[in-house]
Amino acid sequence: MNAPVALPPPQPTHPGVVLGIDPGLNRTGYAVLAPRGRTPILREAGVIRSTPKLALSERVREIGEGLQEVFEQYRPETVALEQVFSTGQFPQSALLMAHARGVILFIAARNLCPVIGYAPRQVKRVLTGSGKADKRQIQLAVQSELRLAQILEPNDVADAAAIALCHYHSARLPANPAERL
Repeated sequence: MNAPVALPPPQPTHPGVVLGIDPGLNRTGYAVLAPRGRTPILREAGVIRSTPKLALSERVREIGEGLQEVFEQYRPETVALEQVFSTGQFPQSALLMAHARGVILFIAARNLCPVIGYAPRQVKRVLTGSGKADKRQIQLAVQSELRLAQILEPNDVADAAAIALCHYHSARLPANPAERL
């Protein structure tokens, strides 16, 4: 009988090109991260805007078309998406975000791209060590980690980059606690 062969411990892998998305009906922030050594680089970041005067269906179409352009240009391997959250004070916000999330999920599925959801507190905790970090702390953490000359603005873009960074770090762990959507 042969002696058992010791296998080397699994090595962390990079998640490939990650598209982080901060969904919103008015503004959907996005950030594309690509691996480079131990830290990712920001390849593109921006906002997809919908026209407030249009019907809901047209606004959702605008978001979908803008997102499809990002997919065609950068070919992400994973989408990291902020989970829907709602406070008792603003239930309408969660409902409006859900419309944007719906078209995001559709475009990702059309492009055969898996979607992983992250709760806002989880993103904050991974980037700053605190699940209660404010917007400015997130912007500064993103700026530092991506070695940017300036903070990303508006907040939607910084949040999208933070979500992508959260996935980048979480995907390297042996057991990813995120929720696949």
